[in-house]
Amino acid sequence: MRKIVAVSVLAAMTTLGTAAAVAAVAAGTGVRPGTGLRSAYRQAPAPPEGGVERQEVSQEQYDVLVGQCRYPKTGQARARCRAQVRAKYVVGAFNPALDCRTYSGVSVCGPLELSAAQRACVEESVGGGLTRRRAEVECYAFR
Repeated sequence: MRKIVAVSVLAAMTTLGTAAAVAAVAAGTGVRPGTGLRSAYRQAPAPPEGGVERQEVSQEQYDVLVGQCRYPKTGQARARCRAQVRAKYVVGAFNPALDCRTYSGVSVCGPLELSAAQRACVEESVGGGLTRRRAEVECYAFR
């Protein structure tokens, strides 16, 4: 019974969080949700050849990338995460290729570095019926 209640609350929070995120992004661009939000941005240029591959992302995407660095458990891991974001991403145009998602009020972009315990959590959650994308976000933030 507790699991059913927890899943119901989690589903409600996710729906509200996703709707709020879409509205916030749309409000910042002047584009209404569902009317071609991605077309409101110019396309990000291809990464440079050789050297460090830096991706151009919007300010909102960059803020999510930096914000997700609060979830690693140690200060050293959080600092490494922020350094990786600064090295890999630059603020510019919206990047439609960057995988951003929000579940349970947690927004993340790009690939997540999961610990062994977090990977085990993902496998357990997927076995219990969650999608892999959602399980990755929730295990990254809450485990």
